[in-house]
Amino acid sequence: MKTSILILLSILFATASFSDIVPPKKNKAMCKLFTQKAIKYEKTMRNDSYAVVTLESYKKRAKLYCPDK
Repeated sequence: MKTSILILLSILFATASFSDIVPPKKNKAMCKLFTQKAIKYEKTMRNDSYAVVTLESYKKRAKLYCPDK
């Protein structure tokens, strides 16, 4: 029983860490979504560190999904 749980946990850990390594494919819809989110958020964002991190996250994801960025 312990062995099967250990094997299951190791498989889950291996697949979870592998999914972080593989970059996302270029996707026009996701590119458009995160580009628009970044533009809109930048216009209305608050003036604190959390807002800056959120904006950077949107820009990072736009760059991941856009083929020309």
